[in-house]
Amino acid sequence: MRLRTPTRKAAVAAVTAVAALAAASAGIPATATASEAGAGRPGDLVDVAPSAFHPLPGQPTGTKAWKIHYRSTAADGAPNTVSGTVIVPQDGRTGPRPLVTYAVGTVGMGDSCAPSNNLPYGTAMEANLIQQLTLRGWAVVVTDYEGLGTPGVHTYTVGPSAGRAVLDAARAAERLPGAGLSADTPVGIMGYSQGGQASGWAAELQGSYAPELKVKGTATGGVPADLMKVADFNNGSYGSGLIFMAAAGQDAAFPELRLDSYLNPAGKALVAGMKENCVAIDAIAGSFKRISDLTTRNPLEQPDWQARLNQSRLGRTAPAAPVHQYHALGDELIPYAVGRQLRSEWCAKGANVEWDTIWVGEHVSGVITHSLAAGDWLADRFADRPTHPNC
Repeated sequence: MRLRTPTRKAAVAAVTAVAALAAASAGIPATATASEAGAGRPGDLVDVAPSAFHPLPGQPTGTKAWKIHYRSTAADGAPNTVSGTVIVPQDGRTGPRPLVTYAVGTVGMGDSCAPSNNLPYGTAMEANLIQQLTLRGWAVVVTDYEGLGTPGVHTYTVGPSAGRAVLDAARAAERLPGAGLSADTPVGIMGYSQGGQASGWAAELQGSYAPELKVKGTATGGVPADLMKVADFNNGSYGSGLIFMAAAGQDAAFPELRLDSYLNPAGKALVAGMKENCVAIDAIAGSFKRISDLTTRNPLEQPDWQARLNQSRLGRTAPAAPVHQYHALGDELIPYAVGRQLRSEWCAKGANVEWDTIWVGEHVSGVITHSLAAGDWLADRFADRPTHPNC
């Protein structure tokens, strides 16, 4: 259930108070209160607590980690608080190091799915990919996105909200005492799948929303750039559960859409379960269902729903920094044609885009098999080497 505004504020205050006590007990100052966060800048730290980073349970990484809550901007433009994790290698480096703001793929909608709740225990799905970045000596900040691990329902697939959470996570990491980062830190943006949408939106928004960040480039893959086309592609297929997760996320951001009024009893039960569980359960529960199986009428045929989904469509703004975009030819969840269309639209607007087709594999394998290439591309950007756009 979506919390009403007073309840949400009270819940944020309670979360902040607990985290502040934890930070104080560890000798780490909480940098602001929840009420101060509402009046602060995007990226300002609300509180800090010690954390840990383990790709597998108990696996050492030679890193130091903090769980943070930071100011960002919600889907409706109001200030909000988002949680995340900052990870810094403890490799003896004393000079500046790059920072990657990392956007994870779909983990689910329940608060237990949040990366910050799983990275300390070695149960986060993309932790091994994040470790590839820390082994290069880079700091990494991982956002939990709006409503995932914080009060309210996760605004899954609402692109502008996710993009701002990614950018504000970088701001927060730079402002974190003890992380060794600063406003001059070179920043890379990285993400795949849901993280591809979030990183793509961060790339498009950065020039206007966070122009002070020294963004060197964005590596983004498997991007669901057009939600209407992705929904049509997945209707009745293996990935149909993602449609209902996305509908719940849009409804969380924009309650006037009244998703519940379109759902039949089976649809209401499915969506309620999705809000409490992680992607493994959600994907199985929602697979091979058609929209018509779970609704009394299709919300995606309504003008208000189409307008909101269109607000999350990528391709209208050229990213200010170079982009490495990649997509699996055999992607069974996000159509390859959707990725190519985004590439064409960015190129038409003058963006510096290097496009790469993953010829063998499918959606999930794409993030794994291309991770080294994406990291190498960011390494070239941090070293100020020439780009190789292929628009």
